[in-house]
Amino acid sequence: MSNHKNPFLEPYNTPHDTVPFDRIRLEDFEEAFMEGIRRDNEQIEKTINNPEKPTFDNTIINTEEDEGYYDLLSRVSTVFFNLLSAETNDEMDALAQKMQPILTQHANDVRLNPRLFERIRKVHLHHRKLTAEEKMLLDNCYDGFVRSGALLDEAGKEKLRQLTEEASMLSLQFSQNLLKENKAFQLHITDEAQLDGLPETAREAAAFTAQEQGKQGWVFTLDMPSYSPFMTYSTQRELRKQMYMARNTECTHDNSENNLEICKRLINLRREIAQLLGYKTYADYVLKRRMASNSRNVYHLLDDLIDAYKPTALKEREELKKSLPQSLQKKGEMKPWDTAFYTHKLQMKKYNLDQEMLRPYFELSKVISGVFGLANKLYGITFKENKDIPVYHPDVKAYEVFDKDGSYLAVFYADFHPRKGKQGGAWMTEFQGQHWEIKEKKDASKSQRSTSNVQCSTFNVQRSTYNVRPHVSVVMNLTKPTAEKPALLTLGEVETFLHEFGHSLHGMFANTRFESLSGTNVWWDFVELPSQFMENYAVEKEFLRTFAFHYQTGEPLPDELIDRIVKSRNFMAATACLRQVSFGLLDMAYYTKKDEFTEDIIPFEKKAWKKAILGEQLPDTCMTVQFSHIMAGGYSAGYYSYKWAEVLDADAFSVFKKEGIFNQETAQRFRDEVLSKGGTEHPMVLYKRFRGGEPTIDALLKRNGIKKGKKA
Repeated sequence: MSNHKNPFLEPYNTPHDTVPFDRIRLEDFEEAFMEGIRRDNEQIEKTINNPEKPTFDNTIINTEEDEGYYDLLSRVSTVFFNLLSAETNDEMDALAQKMQPILTQHANDVRLNPRLFERIRKVHLHHRKLTAEEKMLLDNCYDGFVRSGALLDEAGKEKLRQLTEEASMLSLQFSQNLLKENKAFQLHITDEAQLDGLPETAREAAAFTAQEQGKQGWVFTLDMPSYSPFMTYSTQRELRKQMYMARNTECTHDNSENNLEICKRLINLRREIAQLLGYKTYADYVLKRRMASNSRNVYHLLDDLIDAYKPTALKEREELKKSLPQSLQKKGEMKPWDTAFYTHKLQMKKYNLDQEMLRPYFELSKVISGVFGLANKLYGITFKENKDIPVYHPDVKAYEVFDKDGSYLAVFYADFHPRKGKQGGAWMTEFQGQHWEIKEKKDASKSQRSTSNVQCSTFNVQRSTYNVRPHVSVVMNLTKPTAEKPALLTLGEVETFLHEFGHSLHGMFANTRFESLSGTNVWWDFVELPSQFMENYAVEKEFLRTFAFHYQTGEPLPDELIDRIVKSRNFMAATACLRQVSFGLLDMAYYTKKDEFTEDIIPFEKKAWKKAILGEQLPDTCMTVQFSHIMAGGYSAGYYSYKWAEVLDADAFSVFKKEGIFNQETAQRFRDEVLSKGGTEHPMVLYKRFRGGEPTIDALLKRNGIKKGKKA
């Protein structure tokens, strides 16, 4: 008989109460999910049956501030869905399919509970004097219920249940299909001649992958550390085409992983949900809770960027065409699988610079030291690896983070490399969010602690608060080490690390009362500011000199190479901008639809983003079916956020350029007014408090070389 105890149902007893990954079994998840739902329902019954008059304290904040009740459902959901993205398998996928409708039904049961909403409505109308943070929590709570259908009649509520449950399942299926398609393709090469042009690092990585699979030769995959070097350096045009078409036709094939109809249905489901709730389009619904406010402002930004960048982008493309071999120029045959290859050659011609020259200076452990060192220079924080903290895969490293006064600040997990059960891309997430929790001097029993949150005010005990610190994680797909070499990154991968690390700082510096307002719980067109802000350091000499040393000789990155990095910063910047704008246009085209979407996805896509596309659009390729951000990742009607936040980050970094990129007083102001405040106030209020005024697009235009004049 097994003595195994479900770790979710008891105290973790780990360093800083971190997740005990080493003790969790697959069957623990379902048991904890169902118990969490039971406790949630018990909690709701206590709230709605409370005979006391509804108040902010006994209705809105009881679960957020009571030490006695830990939110089991949130606890297990966080772990499960984080692992579903970072370390899944067939059994996890099957369990997700089973639990998703149950969890969605439960969420609907809570948000559509009329008695619970009536208490919240009364508090919203009549409440004590509130702090700005309390008012934000109350408004978010009330709006959250309204936006989830609380004001609908019974028929409307039932319809909403059906729509949300179907959308939830389809989003999950979209992600699972994409992961399976991505991992299914391999380019297996056994003829060494077909490796022509590839740098040694790419060859070694492909050989290592083949060896791991027990194969001879070299294996290339669609994971970016494998795909990108192949497309950039391989002289084998037909093989580049094969790789390109494999990646850009994912989930379009006639098989069970086809996402075309799933996307069409998701677009319509979201439109129906929005219209059921009284909005004309799904974009109207989403943008009510964004800095942009409405689709008109989004299009205004995107159109401004097209007007500003397209003339330069056209010149960039013309220059690229002129650099092609005469044979291709005459035929006018530059294809999408040629773009990266010839762009690299042009970059070499203009700047004598490519990613492979820099790799030896970006050894992963040194990059980690550099990024941590940057945080220390700016904010005084330090990182110490703690191998006693359990992790979910041997690749993952866990660090304790300490503030400048030496006090414990956070736990930071870093998951660097691609593997079979891991989604592509890079993201930041949390296993525990920061918040203030009530601490009672009198010990409560275990049974009391699980249910006492609503009626905790009846306990005659001394109470004090303590700051529950966050456990944040960054998940990436960076170049892996091989048998011969450590992980050597590209400059682009260094930027990715800095980006996700910026998100993690937003989480680690959180210092708010309520977890739902802490860290990255902000409007989504503001959330990218801290991450994109950090990317600016990737091309700063003073930063590169702190960590960029040759992994074999220890020699620093030569000044001459740094100068070339700085000079080449805006190489193809306008083209890159239009690419991001095209994604924003595609997103908005889907979610500003007022009528049923009946068109075929592929031709609609080509038309939707046409004014931002410069190159040839191939009839069989499709971005939508692999566009996780807008189909399954929460950026539906919100992809413009990256460009919106880029205006903010360029403007914010211009302050640091003026006052010193390592200026600790400026950094402290950024921490105090932006990073630590989460979503406690309107984001523009926070930004203006740091900046002293609203941002303009000027700093971005100057940084990208579009607008001449003194650089910001």
